Amino acid sequence: MVNYQKPETAIWTGRKSGQQLYLHEKVQCIDLNESSLDSNAKSFALLGYACNEGVKRNLGRIGAFDGPDVIRTQLGKMPNHLGSETKLLDIGSVQCLQEDMEAAQEDLSEKVKLILQSKALPVLLGGGHDMAYAHYNGIKKYLGKNTPIGIINFDAHFDLRSTENGNNSGTPFYQIAEDCKKDNAPFHYLCLGIRKDANDKVLFQTARDLGVSYIENIVFSMNEFKKVTRTLLDFIKKVDHIYVTIDLDGFSSAYAPGVSAPSPMGFTPKMVLETLKLIIGSNKMISIDIAEMNPKYDIDNHTAKLAASLIHFVLDAKNYSNQLW
Repeated sequence: MVNYQKPETAIWTGRKSGQQLYLHEKVQCIDLNESSLDSNAKSFALLGYACNEGVKRNLGRIGAFDGPDVIRTQLGKMPNHLGSETKLLDIGSVQCLQEDMEAAQEDLSEKVKLILQSKALPVLLGGGHDMAYAHYNGIKKYLGKNTPIGIINFDAHFDLRSTENGNNSGTPFYQIAEDCKKDNAPFHYLCLGIRKDANDKVLFQTARDLGVSYIENIVFSMNEFKKVTRTLLDFIKKVDHIYVTIDLDGFSSAYAPGVSAPSPMGFTPKMVLETLKLIIGSNKMISIDIAEMNPKYDIDNHTAKLAASLIHFVLDAKNYSNQLW
């Protein structure tokens, strides 16, 4: 496990209640070098992806390597509403070392498969959006090539750039599409929050050629939520399982300044939470990640707190919907 970093218990701090009222008191840190994951159908497993390399190759702002731990720090301070029978596990991070992003991706995909085999829900913390290629492959290794997997990406960008100049944080879904062609499998991809000022004409054409479903940011709003709901439910019907990925640079920089590619024109947390309710309610969400957390550019931990709050929402919604377990 060259790329593996065991969880740091010192990160998990906050108010001390002695009654597990806070998540830092609830979380269990597991070093995969020393312990294996027990099978537990009511577990959440946090796994970090500490990697700048994909963003660097994509000419973005460096700093996402430290993203996973700042999210953990903010999450630990939040209240614990999980039942005593539900486990919250921190199993550490996969690090990109010596610019070998591909090795880190392979390691991450194996650990996602391991989490799913243990019946836990993977919650991945990034790190650049190149994480998505590894995350999807881990799900595919677990489910098999012939199982329809739907990708729902909250993002300003398609991340469908060609790999002719190499793989990076802007290519993960193009790479997945290419693999689907090789496997003679359908490519199910829905992108929510696309901005025309953040994607060139070639990317829009690539999306059309690949049959990608998307909703532009001017429509992805509470004022148009009925339209969003119809598109979302139509997409969900087509697939057996859903992988959710939330790129923090899709949010307005008023909410998320600490990202690799900020913009004031992004969407709101309210819109994402309402959409997540529908996705979780479908009972098809198999895994989720938060991408592009860049603490180097954050302001008063606004972005880290947003990421932690999104995870807290997912833990709460999934835990208290009995039909989902």
